[in-house]
Amino acid sequence: MTQRGAVIIGPTIINLDFPAADQAILPGVMWGKIEAFPSPAYWAYQVFARRLEVNTVNYKLGRTLKEEVGACLLGGHGIPAAIGIAAFNLLKAYGAFEAPSPSEELLYEWLSQPIDTGSKSVRYRFAKQKSRYLAAALNKLDVETPPLESGRLLRDWLTTIPGIGYKTASWVARNWLGADDIAILDIHILRAGLLAGFFPQDLTVERDYLKLEQLFIQFSESMGVKASELDALIWYEMQASSTTVFTLLESSRGQPLTKLKPRLTRAKNRQTDTSQTVLQF
Repeated sequence: MTQRGAVIIGPTIINLDFPAADQAILPGVMWGKIEAFPSPAYWAYQVFARRLEVNTVNYKLGRTLKEEVGACLLGGHGIPAAIGIAAFNLLKAYGAFEAPSPSEELLYEWLSQPIDTGSKSVRYRFAKQKSRYLAAALNKLDVETPPLESGRLLRDWLTTIPGIGYKTASWVARNWLGADDIAILDIHILRAGLLAGFFPQDLTVERDYLKLEQLFIQFSESMGVKASELDALIWYEMQASSTTVFTLLESSRGQPLTKLKPRLTRAKNRQTDTSQTVLQF
């Protein structure tokens, strides 16, 4: 039996067929139901539905690679997105990403100021540390030409800069090149992989980034979707559904979930041996 997802866009109905829930997408990993968050079939359905809606994501945060590095370096690692973007916009207004690059001391002076996030004024955490990292990154970009032939080459080049690890470097490479040969892995992606079963229980992002990245890319390729699309979608939905995710993690008891709570309306197509799910935009 196959599964059918119907995407309704205005007056148009588009049917998407997926393998049966009990069919393997990878050894030991079942497709699951397309209405069951966060099964592999659920993610595939969401990616293709958003493509049909032409709901594509513009990953770039900056106009130049310097700006992109700055935006990504100032965000993440516990920094709320609104504060990271506000800090980036503050430095951009000061001309931090123009030539010549500012000194570490000047960057620290700017980052130490109160930052307006639009809703409140805040102090940027780790201003001293991030000033040092950003100064090193901007100086390297001034004197070297980064490799842009692939996401992995750019990512590996960026990781030679103090303070830039695999996650931040992959974030820059994905945003700037739209790269699908790398993945941005954090706790949200790890949890999705544990729940769906495409990540083993004994790997961590901090210790096994490259192994997990290889598994994630293999997973996206097995579904026929871009790693960059899948990465962004999973991150957004997992962080927006934290309560549901914690409940599922608790109930799974260390095993991939075989029965997940439906999130979409499901109907039985009586004309064919097909389960049908409807997603309306």
